[in-house]
Amino acid sequence: MIVKYITKQTQLPESGVKNTIQLLNEDCTIPFISRYRKERTGNLDEVQIGEIVKYKELFEALEKRKIAILKALEEQNVLTSELKQKIEATQDLTTLEDLYLPYKKSRKTKAETARKKGLEPLAKIIMSQNANDIESIAHNYVKGDVISVDDALEGARHIIAEWINERSDVRNNIRQQLERFAMISTKVVKTKADDEKAQKFRDYFDWEESLTRIPSHRLLAILRAESEGYIRVKIEIDNERALDKIESRIIRSNNACAEQIVLAIADAYKRLLLPSLSNEALQIAKNRADESAISVFAKNLKQLLLGSPLGEKRVLAIDPGFRTGCKVVCLDAQGQLKYNETIYPHPPKSDAAGAMKKISSLADAYKIEAIAIGNGTASRETEAIIRKIHFKNDIQVFVVSEAGASIYSASKIAREEFPDYDVTVRGSISIGRRLQDPLAELVKIDAKSIGVGQYQHDVDQTNLQKALGGVVENCVNAVGVNINTASKSLLSYVSGIGPKLAENIFEYRNEYGVFTSRSDIKKVPRLGGKAFEQGAAFLRIKEAKNPLDDSAVHPESYKTVETMAKDLGKNVLDLIGNSDLLKKIDLKKYCSDSVGLPTLQDIIKELEKPGLDIREQAKVFTFNQNIKTINDLKEGQLLPGIVNNITNFGCFVDVGIKESGLIHVSNLSDSFVSDVNAHVSLHQQIIVKVLEVDIPRKRIQLKLYK
Repeated sequence: MIVKYITKQTQLPESGVKNTIQLLNEDCTIPFISRYRKERTGNLDEVQIGEIVKYKELFEALEKRKIAILKALEEQNVLTSELKQKIEATQDLTTLEDLYLPYKKSRKTKAETARKKGLEPLAKIIMSQNANDIESIAHNYVKGDVISVDDALEGARHIIAEWINERSDVRNNIRQQLERFAMISTKVVKTKADDEKAQKFRDYFDWEESLTRIPSHRLLAILRAESEGYIRVKIEIDNERALDKIESRIIRSNNACAEQIVLAIADAYKRLLLPSLSNEALQIAKNRADESAISVFAKNLKQLLLGSPLGEKRVLAIDPGFRTGCKVVCLDAQGQLKYNETIYPHPPKSDAAGAMKKISSLADAYKIEAIAIGNGTASRETEAIIRKIHFKNDIQVFVVSEAGASIYSASKIAREEFPDYDVTVRGSISIGRRLQDPLAELVKIDAKSIGVGQYQHDVDQTNLQKALGGVVENCVNAVGVNINTASKSLLSYVSGIGPKLAENIFEYRNEYGVFTSRSDIKKVPRLGGKAFEQGAAFLRIKEAKNPLDDSAVHPESYKTVETMAKDLGKNVLDLIGNSDLLKKIDLKKYCSDSVGLPTLQDIIKELEKPGLDIREQAKVFTFNQNIKTINDLKEGQLLPGIVNNITNFGCFVDVGIKESGLIHVSNLSDSFVSDVNAHVSLHQQIIVKVLEVDIPRKRIQLKLYK
């Protein structure tokens, strides 16, 4: 049943879904399955496998809920074979909860109170719609706590209202109307209208829009404004039409009973159906908005993590500042701290000459190949001073994003790495290491703190964490990890490893020295066969005796490669990087039940360029040196910029000042833009045209020039 469910939801081939589920149940990871089990999955990629994982979890949650409901119904002695069949056949949670609704043990309700007064028989008579003189019949129920005919009829209507609320056909009809016609409207809370903090939400002080068509970023902004108490939100449909639809389903007479039912329908709609189902509709819209926002965040994070590394170069990193000075560190090619100091080139000390002399001497002493400057406070001023220095050697100067560096510098990971240094030194080290290898450094920071999403604190945090964790895992495994230099944080994201084994690897490395072969990995405590199978091919051993240990070829395929080499009268090393030799290999000859052409083609591709980094190398970028504040901007200017965030409504661009400018989606292209990522990518270097500068609100409107 699970295979059919997932196949229906994803439209993926049934055999691929079935085999992927088997692999997942065998504790295989997405990176491993997508890379090394292509024959079994039918060449499904990591995104498709991720979809299978998602719907597998939804199916399992649905089945778990079914079991709980069936158990509850059995305990109440109300489970009929027909109801059981309906529950077991249900394919979505909403329908399942509707089936269970009449049997839920609810808190004290008006209907339950009326039942205790003995008014359910009267409610049944009214619902039969056969009685004409219903008031006379109701008079028979005036006793005990029922003090009048009106009291009796009202209690009966409360019971009828509950019955109407529990009817799945009625609920589904209201759901359909909400789905097609619901409007979301907002009104400002008058006592908060003049609050300074409320002004960022002023567009939504009086707003109305279709709930189905509202963009995700706008809905999340509205819901944040509501949660902070600045506005009130309502979900509305045409009440008259909704009531007519319910009445047409229930009323089949034109007598006094019908009049009572009309009143009960109005009560059910206003008190039970609309509040419940409008909240449900809003939650569905919120879930859609969450999914969209999380998707944007995930795409941005992937681009950020796969940002261009400078590589193993000696780096001088500067965390700039005014009053407290600029924190300077020198790092070796592996990112190890060699020296740190503070310089004071800016006011109030203004020792620019001394700072330039110090940087020049450090560059010589530590054979610095590149300089990384954080992009925070005093960044432009520091960059200007650095560019005035006449270095003996050619040194590239980069401005590096500081987003999340302060989070890292105060973290447990940073304290473990640099216990003898304060947060300012750790922050500078992080800036330098980000230039050397963004992925290796950024995995140490909670992805939510990197600042490349929209409304990340408003979306479902569990789903966000799961999505971002998956992105980090996929990126780490796509690039591969040098096991002899990787941090615990980086190792923990390797397929099949996790935090505990990462710590064991780290401790083993500290005790016994570097790993010289992949087979050495098996010696790590608690790293068993399954973990080795899942992770070994993503762990690289530089300068290993076996060249395949520094490639993405899985150890299980080593024999195949050795056979290929032997058949050519060569050794494995002769195959590495030898395209002419590799072209002579007839791959069909090496196909077997477990290894097919997709895997063999991947092996050949890897042998051509073993361990090739899929990321582009970092490039130097220079902002317009005449633009220092928002006041220097003028409409019509063309400026170099770097994309520093992408959202569904456009992208934000750093043009070298404190405020980022917005390229609205309508200004990305002269034609319709459905996906911002199709036009720009995170950290892309672009040219923008200034369209509008709103200095009081500190807003900059830009257009993509090229």
